[in-house]
Amino acid sequence: MPLRPSTPDIGEPVSEPTRVGLISDTHGWLDPRAVVALAAELPLAGVVHAGDIGEAFVIDDLELLAPPVTAVLGNCDYGQTPGLPTERLARTTVAGRTVLVVHDLRDLPPESADADAIVCGHSHAPAVWWRDGVLIVNPGSASERRRQSSCSVGVLEITADGELSARIIELDEFGPRAR
Repeated sequence: MPLRPSTPDIGEPVSEPTRVGLISDTHGWLDPRAVVALAAELPLAGVVHAGDIGEAFVIDDLELLAPPVTAVLGNCDYGQTPGLPTERLARTTVAGRTVLVVHDLRDLPPESADADAIVCGHSHAPAVWWRDGVLIVNPGSASERRRQSSCSVGVLEITADGELSARIIELDEFGPRAR
């Protein structure tokens, strides 16, 4: 199944909230705890990977969990690795809301002002905040702690009336790191 870096709409509004899994900075390793954490949130309308993927199998495995996967390249995704996206910016619609995906928030172009939410990575520091009416989510790194107490993933949620929220899920809640 081909990777879709810009998906037209990955979830129509329904009476239940629409949830999308968020992941970043896997660096060629998909921690089994990340899969368990995202699977605990099923049903998901898809998964967003905010770069530094590392290996194509990461996208393939996420696609099996909750298609479609919207992904961008990160600064460590060098060369022409088959199966990785070719874009550094992706735009998708989730339950009627516009979501931009970029690895490093500093690389966001000025024309991104029409977004409802932005998903980014790069810093290995999970965070959720609002800036000028836009929800910004960095799910942190799913593979390397660096500046965070636990590896992590995130969930973006859109209610039936279009309200956005997000939360971070620390992977240590699902057991010790296996690698």
